[in-house]
Amino acid sequence: MAEQERAVRTRRTILLAAAKVFQERGYKAATIAEILSEAAVTKGALYFHFSSKEDLAQEVLSSQNQDFVVPDCPSKVQEVVDAVLLHTHRLRTDSMVRAAVRLAMDQLADGLDRSAAFVRWRELVQERLEKAQAQGELLPHIVPTETADVVVGTYAGIQSMSQALSDYQDLPARVNALLRHLLPSIVVPSVLASVDMSESRTLKLHDELTAQSR
Repeated sequence: MAEQERAVRTRRTILLAAAKVFQERGYKAATIAEILSEAAVTKGALYFHFSSKEDLAQEVLSSQNQDFVVPDCPSKVQEVVDAVLLHTHRLRTDSMVRAAVRLAMDQLADGLDRSAAFVRWRELVQERLEKAQAQGELLPHIVPTETADVVVGTYAGIQSMSQALSDYQDLPARVNALLRHLLPSIVVPSVLASVDMSESRTLKLHDELTAQSR
């Protein structure tokens, strides 16, 4: 049991080190030597858990969707907003998520499957938009598949802009502006009036999910 726990800790240490290097250097410039130095482990230990730099990067990429839960809410539009708010919080507070997003947006990351994160987010948003449509929360012209792509694509652009300009410090304000511009063209006015996009809701959701995971 002790050996198994040590192996889990070592794997996590290597992943965190890889995330830090990928976030700072990008996929192409990052080297195994830098990751080894950051993790302070032997080459043998790294290759016991991961077969290559690509394998490491794919594991970091997949972490963006691991343990990500959006609480149920009567309004499915609110669930879409909550997903955006929670992911925004994670981008600002979780180094692994930041590294995963950096890799997903890295057009020089040849050989990596960068599509999975976008597909997962599109599915998450589309599923909730379809439920929102069934509940009469959306305007008549909305096509959930199309709108999901717009939401995910515009968010990707906003977060990339925020990262370049302020290292995500202004991301909540930019995301709030994005939602205020997008939602009126998607959501029925009576539903939109009750949607909460505040920072206090973000913190409340995060605290509730943290308490549940303990």
